[in-house]
Amino acid sequence: MTVKKNGQAHALTTRRKFLKNAAGASAFFIVPRFVLGGKGYIPPSDRLIIAGIGVGGKGASDILEFSKGSADIAYLCDVDDRRAATSTGKFPKAKYYKDYRRMLDKEHKHIDAVSISTPDHNHAVQAIAAMELKKHVYVQKPLTHDIYEARMLTAAAKKYKVVTQMGNQGASGDGVRRLREWYNSGSIGDVHTVYCFTNRPVWPQGIPWSSNKASAPSELDWDLWLGTAPYKDYVEKLVPFNWRGWWDYGTGALGDMGCHLVEAPFRVLELGYPTEVECSVGSVYVDEFKRGYFPESCPPSSHVIMKFKGKKNDIKLHWMDGGIQPERMEELLPNEVMGDGGNGAVFIGTKGKMMCGTYGSNPQLLPTTLTTQSTVAQTIARVPEGHYLQWVNACIAGYGKMELSSPFDIAGPLTETILMGNLAIRSFDVRRLKTNGKDFEYPGRYIKLLWDGDNMKITNFDEANQFVKRQYREGYKSL
Repeated sequence: MTVKKNGQAHALTTRRKFLKNAAGASAFFIVPRFVLGGKGYIPPSDRLIIAGIGVGGKGASDILEFSKGSADIAYLCDVDDRRAATSTGKFPKAKYYKDYRRMLDKEHKHIDAVSISTPDHNHAVQAIAAMELKKHVYVQKPLTHDIYEARMLTAAAKKYKVVTQMGNQGASGDGVRRLREWYNSGSIGDVHTVYCFTNRPVWPQGIPWSSNKASAPSELDWDLWLGTAPYKDYVEKLVPFNWRGWWDYGTGALGDMGCHLVEAPFRVLELGYPTEVECSVGSVYVDEFKRGYFPESCPPSSHVIMKFKGKKNDIKLHWMDGGIQPERMEELLPNEVMGDGGNGAVFIGTKGKMMCGTYGSNPQLLPTTLTTQSTVAQTIARVPEGHYLQWVNACIAGYGKMELSSPFDIAGPLTETILMGNLAIRSFDVRRLKTNGKDFEYPGRYIKLLWDGDNMKITNFDEANQFVKRQYREGYKSL
């Protein structure tokens, strides 16, 4: 039996009511908590039952973090038995599935929440499937593969009234909160320029698709791994990590690191949708004289510029990947590191500058001596329990009862902003196609795309709009 309350159906609610009714029906149930389970015992009615989809690699560390709180990892799902081995070993009592659809169909009455740590191209369909069953969801970054999917997941979280969190753990860190406090106090004035940079990709990009066919390992269900993506024969070294560099599955360096680096300026400056975006991309050489063109693969490097309407002025956000970095800030001493070296974000205001590393870590005013001299008070609450347990606790409390660091109403627009950069990068390739590759002769040429955020549409280059929403492979329902 499932009990509905405020439009939701949860196994958690059912268990609570069962225990309450049982206690009222018989005195035998009314016993002290320490008799049931000893000191520190947490009754079943206060524990969250979690199912993990994608439980190898990052997924394995995700569910391990959840298990440190008031949560039980009861169901595991992965298309690759090899990748799942760590999690099945740590949680031997959890029931194991390969197909998330079968797991949700058979077990949804017993599941409270779902953690999703699969490749980017399957995030949205898996999250929607769980939310339609009124299950709380935690989804690894980037929230989705496409802009349209991010908008749909944001709407679904409100429609189904479920607790949501994206896996950009820096959103719960102290760093971004300190940056907000400095900015809100006027320490650096009005920000007009932001630089975010990364040393990613650390996987192959800007390369041709492999022509070496191979047989998929027996432990891997290749068709399930492909999910929403077009069918292709299995190739070696794509799974479990190098899929990030291919548009059918991943979102490149920007999708991988953007939610960790752009999150700080997005939150500090309260950015909305960008109004315009432009980019330039790096090329590779297939021989001594000819640049390569591989539209299925993300470029080896890129520089994306997005413009936003700020509260007081326009703000330009520069994204740089492939090891490209902005000019070193003149306030830094010769041996001081910008960001954390390979990655970082720098805010340039009318009165000063500040910076941070990945996840908003190590926030610093520039020059750095100002950091220790700052007298700005702490005004924003911290998250001592951390990103994972914040979500677990919010799920147990119920929808709307607790504030979260990266719920979909924040994570969705952030993801859309990041994916706007990829839309510009892919539109650069479209322009090359339209000129029969002649743009190869003019590296650095690019166009500016004008974005209507409310309607999710590029208004001055219609060919770009094909990248706002994908067509799923047969067998996977469009959102």
